[in-house]
Amino acid sequence: MKRFLILLMLVAAVMVGVAIAADERIAKTNTNHVSNTKRLRVVVTTDFPPIGVVKESDVPNDQKSDPDDMQSMVRFLLYANEFDIEALIASAGTFANIARKQNILDVIDRYALVYENLTQHDPLYPTPDKLRGVTFEGRSGTWGKKGIANIGEGQDSEASDALIAIVDKPDSRPVYVSVWGDCSVVAQAVWKVQQTRTPAELTTFLSKLRIHQIATQDGTIDWLRDNFPRLFIIHSAKTYQGMFGGRDPVSDLSWLNEHVRRGHGPLCDVYPHEGIGCTGVCEGDSPAFLWLVSANRGLNDPDDPTQESWGGQFKKDGEKNHFVDGPGPPSISKWRAEFQKEFAERADWCVSNSGAKLK
Repeated sequence: MKRFLILLMLVAAVMVGVAIAADERIAKTNTNHVSNTKRLRVVVTTDFPPIGVVKESDVPNDQKSDPDDMQSMVRFLLYANEFDIEALIASAGTFANIARKQNILDVIDRYALVYENLTQHDPLYPTPDKLRGVTFEGRSGTWGKKGIANIGEGQDSEASDALIAIVDKPDSRPVYVSVWGDCSVVAQAVWKVQQTRTPAELTTFLSKLRIHQIATQDGTIDWLRDNFPRLFIIHSAKTYQGMFGGRDPVSDLSWLNEHVRRGHGPLCDVYPHEGIGCTGVCEGDSPAFLWLVSANRGLNDPDDPTQESWGGQFKKDGEKNHFVDGPGPPSISKWRAEFQKEFAERADWCVSNSGAKLK
């Protein structure tokens, strides 16, 4: 009997040890994200170019654009485990002015080749099919238009319709919309709701949106700011420039080649060497989601842009629920060492056990 009790005690001890080890693995896995009920719902809308994009060269016009969106997408996909990604939207790209969701799908194919390696570090990375299923297309010809030429009757798209459906979901969490290009998809969704619903229903719809607009690439962000004072809007006119790190030793081309662009698998392979305005990290759009990354780290409240964050610090625009440039670019560049360290670590995750090759 005594031997039996000792055996039971030993089995119990082993089971406790296994449970503790499992808890430790779970805790380690969940270091960089919050519980499912608090995970941030994110939409990205980007004037997205094709793989191999160049800012200028003797190539077809649809191959020319601002390469920084491609840079930002690589970084964003490496953080895909931290968010509930509701949509990846291709709006009209710079220069060619064509909206083509296939450009995003091509990059997701690259993500698919490193997906198994990424899940070794966090099983919450979304499957490639999940991302493909939430990729939508806006309208071509919208980039650079002024006034409200991009909104109104007959200007819906699968992307604007998808955004309405996303906000309408029976989910109390807000939807954080990261706008890397023109704001036409968001504005058209708001316009349609305004035209087809009651004022109270419009108010409910707007209350769930959190918009972070980079620069002013068409007139629709101004229309939103002029007509919807209670709509949550961050409008980064210059602050985003704090991401430009081409002269910084942890963001210049040499650093990028060593830590991201070379030897880190097929996803990082497509990271361009330059953007418009600099060589190296020119990710002017990345602050529109990095403020959410730092929120996941506990640095800031995503609903209070006056706080410091990796996406910059902003000030309130009078009594409106709008936020505009505060301290400016230094409020991003001050965090460069931190976010670049994580970028390099996650690029390494892509090749932790990689033998995948493009066919």
